[in-house]
Amino acid sequence: MIKAISRGGQFGAFSKATAQAIPPPSASVLVPATLPPSSKPLVEIDRALLTSDSLGKAVSSINNFGVISGPGVTTQVRFAHTDVKVPDFTAYRRDSTKSPTSDNDKSLGSRAAFSYLFTAGSLAGAIYGGKGIVHAFVTSMSASADVLAVSTIEVKLSAIPEGQCVTFKWRGKPLFIRHRTQEEISRERAVPLSDLRDPQEDEVRVQKPEWLVVLGVCTHLGCVPIANAGDFGGYYCPCHGSHYDASGRIRKGPAPLNLEVPKYAFTDPDTVLVG
Repeated sequence: MIKAISRGGQFGAFSKATAQAIPPPSASVLVPATLPPSSKPLVEIDRALLTSDSLGKAVSSINNFGVISGPGVTTQVRFAHTDVKVPDFTAYRRDSTKSPTSDNDKSLGSRAAFSYLFTAGSLAGAIYGGKGIVHAFVTSMSASADVLAVSTIEVKLSAIPEGQCVTFKWRGKPLFIRHRTQEEISRERAVPLSDLRDPQEDEVRVQKPEWLVVLGVCTHLGCVPIANAGDFGGYYCPCHGSHYDASGRIRKGPAPLNLEVPKYAFTDPDTVLVG
């Protein structure tokens, strides 16, 4: 696009501008302009000159003409955009600071108090929300009601005859409850600790001498021992040959530790609660 700019002394530079579209190559182009009396007449430009470079050079050689846009022009005309409105944030400011002549020190106390109260309130809300999130997370990781229901087992001891060991299932593991005879009690309490791989007195493994409560899991590789078997009359693991006595202590074989004694309590003389 070509723009013709005429200069007038009383109007300053760029007082008037017109635009002329470039016609097709089949016609010649006349570039009109408002010329002063001493200027040259209108110049006819041949169509052979109608290229972005040659047209710019031809027009720029004419007095009072100039090309201000196009591929052959390196200068630009920028607008001031003085019609753009500046945003007004007065509605978001405090009443005490809206006036440009107000003293900052006079409103410092109220502004600081508001900032402190707002920060403290936001912090309290964040802490309360965080507490709810942590509580929900911890609750989701705790055992469910059905798991808690099987976490304990109550056994009637009157159903276990003397000298016998009964197996129960507790938390997915076998639980051995043995009704020991007086002979077994005396024999196990007479064993010296020096003969034991995992030294432990019989008295600390039972709450009542006649009742032995242990987990039926071999401490070697987790196999299930056989009750009332082995070289010591207690438990025997046929998988790798571990022998336990009637107190659940390892006496022979590869097992490193005694059978585990779970947490239990006697709720009455005839009932034991495990778990």
